[in-house]
Amino acid sequence: MSKFVLGAHVSTAGGLHTAVDRGEKLGVQSIQIFGASPRSWRAKMPTQEECEKFKHGIKKYSISHVFLHAAYLVNLASGNSDIFLQSKQSLIDHLSIAELIGAHGLIFHIGSSKGITREEALIQEIEAMKEIINRVPGKAKLIMENTAGGGDKVGDSIKEMGELYQKTESDRLGVCFDTAHAFEAGWVTSYTKNSVKRLFDEFDKEIGIQNLCAIHANDSMTDSGSHHDRHANIGEGKIGKEGFRALFSDKRLHSIPWILEVPGFDGSGPDIKNVEIMKKLLK
Repeated sequence: MSKFVLGAHVSTAGGLHTAVDRGEKLGVQSIQIFGASPRSWRAKMPTQEECEKFKHGIKKYSISHVFLHAAYLVNLASGNSDIFLQSKQSLIDHLSIAELIGAHGLIFHIGSSKGITREEALIQEIEAMKEIINRVPGKAKLIMENTAGGGDKVGDSIKEMGELYQKTESDRLGVCFDTAHAFEAGWVTSYTKNSVKRLFDEFDKEIGIQNLCAIHANDSMTDSGSHHDRHANIGEGKIGKEGFRALFSDKRLHSIPWILEVPGFDGSGPDIKNVEIMKKLLK
């Protein structure tokens, strides 16, 4: 039990430092936050005082990992030059915030190749990630998250994510594995001990398990291969409690922070009930 780091996405309403208090109340050891509005291109930089208050809270409550999640608008694979340029600047801004508050990294959705070919989108994505990392010196990582796939989504397979990772050639690029997205993309028809082993054997081969920075722990409202991104509370979706037990069975995942992004039983996001369910599954 002590090997696992449980986390949750928490609100920053009232200031960045309030997120730490919310994480403490949930009883988690890791938190994910939005450094700025997730529905806006612009990101306001926190003041030095705000950063210090946040860092003080992290130290006070012994939160081991902090992640930021990028704005939902971001699409580095877009063929629309305005969207692409604004996406790049948004990620530069949010990665800068991650660095300022001492976060481990910024998790972002890879995007969709609308308006250009798949090959062009991959090249554009790789060059953009290189630039973003170079523009923000420091330790905070830029972290790609797998998608539910479908349409023109880029990075909808481990192999393609591996290509993006390898060709970016930076130890500050990482990967976040979303349990619901992988299921919805059809990477597995169900999570069993065997399918989990095969999945992460491939992950290790194409990307390197050491480059897995975080796991988004989400059940899925939709079927395997649906390509519909709909999160469910743990045990209430198509993955189910047995699916999470199978995921926990792979010892390679024991040291990775598991971050809840579930809707919550009261509809207000990750809650104590989901945290308690996860803890019971770990026993």
